[in-house]
Amino acid sequence: MSSDKAPNPTAASAASAINASIDTSSGARAVANANASLHPGVESSKGVNGLDKLVLHDPRGSSAEVYLYGAHVTSWKNDHGEELLFVSNGSLLYCSNKHVKGYQCMLALWFCIMWSERCWHTLLATLFSIPAMKREMTRDGSFPCDAQFSQGPTKNGEGMGLGTAIFFLPNQAIFKPPKAIRGGIPLCFPQFSNLGSLDAHGFARNRVWSIDTDPSPFPTNSPNKVSVDLILKPTEEDMKTWPHSYEFRLRVALGPGGDLTLISRIRNTNTDGKPFTFTFAYHTYFSVSDISEVRVEGLETLDYLDNMQNRKRCTEQGDAITFESEVDKIYLSTPTKIAILDHEKKRTFVIRKDGLPDAVVWNPWDKKAKALTDFGDDEYKHMLCVEAAAIEKPITLKPGEEWRGRQELSAVPSSYCSGQLDPRKVLQGI
Repeated sequence: MSSDKAPNPTAASAASAINASIDTSSGARAVANANASLHPGVESSKGVNGLDKLVLHDPRGSSAEVYLYGAHVTSWKNDHGEELLFVSNGSLLYCSNKHVKGYQCMLALWFCIMWSERCWHTLLATLFSIPAMKREMTRDGSFPCDAQFSQGPTKNGEGMGLGTAIFFLPNQAIFKPPKAIRGGIPLCFPQFSNLGSLDAHGFARNRVWSIDTDPSPFPTNSPNKVSVDLILKPTEEDMKTWPHSYEFRLRVALGPGGDLTLISRIRNTNTDGKPFTFTFAYHTYFSVSDISEVRVEGLETLDYLDNMQNRKRCTEQGDAITFESEVDKIYLSTPTKIAILDHEKKRTFVIRKDGLPDAVVWNPWDKKAKALTDFGDDEYKHMLCVEAAAIEKPITLKPGEEWRGRQELSAVPSSYCSGQLDPRKVLQGI
């Protein structure tokens, strides 16, 4: 029998407040418990736009950071503090249409400043490098001002000068869910690219992961590594588009020599007895000095699928892979070591991998870079993707089965041989 009495707004408000308090308290306890389980060399903090991130520190000076959003490694620095990964986050001001005219950008900026005093704080912080004043511009009320100023990091980990072009991006800013972060090391699961019915590269990079407070044994080569364990399980929304139950566990580890290791373990937890199939990639963006001075060794004579020719199967003919135009290739049955030689910096990246037979090599070059809304027009010159992957032969897991894919990255000085950087010492002896 229903009551004719109107609900008591005071009581309802009080109940809501109590429930909110309970939810907040339980959430805070969960976060506190998760933080308590972290390795001593790992600290939890807030990143861009308030997203949670974890920073790994090695006593010798190297570091790495990983956002819980996407379990996305966004920074890897050597013991000199030099950024080794590329993250497309160098613009002072992002814009949803990066081809907008300069006067339109300035007009939009003026409008935003007139609407919000917070914009003044952000602008002054950017111009005079006052960290405490830097913040995302948001107006109190229903009319948002989502512009964001930033002085870095740029492709080389250095702050940008005031002469840098200004872009205004109200809806497409990097580090803003549900958009995936451009750069670093995105995780492509359960689908690589558009090879399936899901959105490109799957959904793992667009989900908020949790700290794994009770990880199963995760062997690493060195007990001295600083590491963090994360876990992802499907949401109800995920089950609608990919109806499978799984546990995706990721360990990110930083070694005493500055090497960065990612180990993924994916287990089929379906209770209906059904197997599932997936493709996978560590979509690693490396920071390079000049793409025209970079070469990739270890993929010579191999077959590859050329994505620019509708995945036509070809055979690599060159002694090494160099770059003069757009490249988008999936190399098949690749070795466990691949080297990226940066001639200008006299530095070699070494990729070691297990359980990942394929390798993707990608650089968008100028035309495609201009078409990407979250990518600077000239940033293609300072990045290269070489991605350890399992693509040609998708992985199938029966209930209870587990797959493991491991990638270890290191950066070493390059040596000279006959006037050229010699990768053989790296591929064979390091």
